[in-house]
Amino acid sequence: MNEENTVFHKIIRREIPANIVFEDERVIAFRDIQPVSSTHILIVPKKTIRSLDAVTGDDSELIGHIVCIAAELARSEGVSESGYRLVANTGERAGQSVFQLHFHLLGGRPFAWPPG
Repeated sequence: MNEENTVFHKIIRREIPANIVFEDERVIAFRDIQPVSSTHILIVPKKTIRSLDAVTGDDSELIGHIVCIAAELARSEGVSESGYRLVANTGERAGQSVFQLHFHLLGGRPFAWPPG
């Protein structure tokens, strides 16, 4: 598959609909269509990066931006005080099913540790 033809790239290009909650020139964030908690937002860089394993030092500003966006979204969703999780699954064994880097912002319910 073309690395720029994932479902997330199609959302970025507006080829398929999504419930977008945030977008700027570097990042798009939208509600997961199969949420596992009352707050389940996917935060996706617009730059094609297969997974966390493909991140380089050149991406450090982008990754920092994503983390800041996640914190802002957690506050706007009302889950920052009760707690939330920011997750990036890396590789099939870790549960990554779309091979474009993305982070899951999860909140609104208790989470166990360890996950999985």
